[in-house]
Amino acid sequence: MIKSLQIKNYALIQELEMSPSPQLNIITGETGAGKSIMLGAVGLLLGKRADTKVLLDENQKCVVEGLFDISSYALQEIFEREDLDHESECVIRREISPSGKSRAFVNDTPTNLSVLKAIGEKLMDVHSQHESLQLGDNTYQLNALDAFAAHPELITQYREVFKIFSNAKKHLNKLESLATQSAEDADYKQFLFSELNEAQLDGLDQEKLEKDLEVLENAEAIKLKLSQALRALDDSEASILQQLTESKSLINTISSFSNELEEISNRLESSSIELADVSNEMQRIQDKVEHDPEKIQELKERLDLLFRLQKKHNVLTVQELIKLRDELDQSLSQVANLDGEITKAKKELDVAEKSMLKLGTKLSESRKLSALNFADEIEKIIHQIGIENGTVELKVNLSEPDSAGLDVIEMLFSANKGIKPQELKEVASGGEFSRLIFAVKYLIADKTAMPTIIFDEIDTGVSGEVALQMIRMMKHMSKNHQIISISHLPQFAAGGDAHYYVYKDHTSDRSVSRIRKLVDQDRVTEIAKMIGGENPGASAVESAKELLQL
Repeated sequence: MIKSLQIKNYALIQELEMSPSPQLNIITGETGAGKSIMLGAVGLLLGKRADTKVLLDENQKCVVEGLFDISSYALQEIFEREDLDHESECVIRREISPSGKSRAFVNDTPTNLSVLKAIGEKLMDVHSQHESLQLGDNTYQLNALDAFAAHPELITQYREVFKIFSNAKKHLNKLESLATQSAEDADYKQFLFSELNEAQLDGLDQEKLEKDLEVLENAEAIKLKLSQALRALDDSEASILQQLTESKSLINTISSFSNELEEISNRLESSSIELADVSNEMQRIQDKVEHDPEKIQELKERLDLLFRLQKKHNVLTVQELIKLRDELDQSLSQVANLDGEITKAKKELDVAEKSMLKLGTKLSESRKLSALNFADEIEKIIHQIGIENGTVELKVNLSEPDSAGLDVIEMLFSANKGIKPQELKEVASGGEFSRLIFAVKYLIADKTAMPTIIFDEIDTGVSGEVALQMIRMMKHMSKNHQIISISHLPQFAAGGDAHYYVYKDHTSDRSVSRIRKLVDQDRVTEIAKMIGGENPGASAVESAKELLQL
């Protein structure tokens, strides 16, 4: 419920404030005074887009703010999901800056338009000529029938099982698509895996293979150099080791004369032992190194295979080739298991589909039972509000399952006696659309927690007793719902719990729209003007008073 509304710098509105009655509010005024402009501003609170064209003063920002009592609405889930503070009252604000930047706030917390729209549609239901035409839409008709049928738990249960069915179907489609693609790739992947697997990559040291090949390819040069070094070191009378032994013997004879000489003797002994060990190691290597053409060819082929595989798969190391091999192995294993997974997924889909169809059929039966009653009730109301010979039929037809059920609703209408009802959007006039949707809203008002309902000239094309009947219905609706109705009819103006008058103020350099609440004699006078013109006579004044007493 709207507790207060403030509009600043929007179109013709310089500044406007109103605190509507919690029941029936009527807004009147001359054509062009700004009544519908107010709806445009309210639309900003519902998440509609805007630009700088809405600014009255292009140097000032536009601000639209609404204070709502949300204590009777179950909005905790939305607020918690969007991390917004939830209290009994909620402030929604939109700001449009001169630069065109738009900002939205809920309880002073910045938010986006999608969140604003989700919350706003729970708080306000704005009826306009465009929405009247929406009644011709099958989805709108289905939602209206569901609201009248009052089976929200059944709808919730169906949507839950449909979601399971939908997910199961997507899962099966994904597996079947993967199977098709995998079958196309399987032969090639198998070839790649076999090639890598046959390369026996586990435990392979590529760097060692390269070193071993280098040694074998240079075996003769290595043996020659080692032979020459061994000869110099130990295989001649003037070898290094022989000369070192002689030097060591000479120093040993004098080593006792000083610590320094003893140290030199020890170092010569150590050098002799180290050189002897080096000589033995060189001899071992010389004996081991052999020119082996077959081994060289084997290593070359092994390394060539590695280089070819690395280039082919655009990698640099053996470890990367192993990783690729294992991934191919896993992929091929998954392909082998796909048939089993697809069989399992088909069984799960079958179970989900049966559950979905069972609840969908139950929902369809509930809709069919309610459709006849709903159509009858709509007929009764439109007979009272000016379509005396109107007939309405609601057909519940089977359709492809979706999140709304197994049905598509078709509303048929005829405004004339003896004429077979036809599809609503093909035969109903604008005025008939308005009265039909008024009847729908009237019927579902007592069955749902509807938000504030705003009617924009719902009374177009009606007068007299029909207008009185419509305002009586509005007053009935307003017992449980806040109603705001923009009207040109005196019957409506007199029937409201609160009457607001929108007018243009020409006292300054620029005309602006203003609003004021009419009470007592001001209200009588305005209603009299709606009856008898700008200068109403005594009879118009009396008629206004009579209307106010109805």
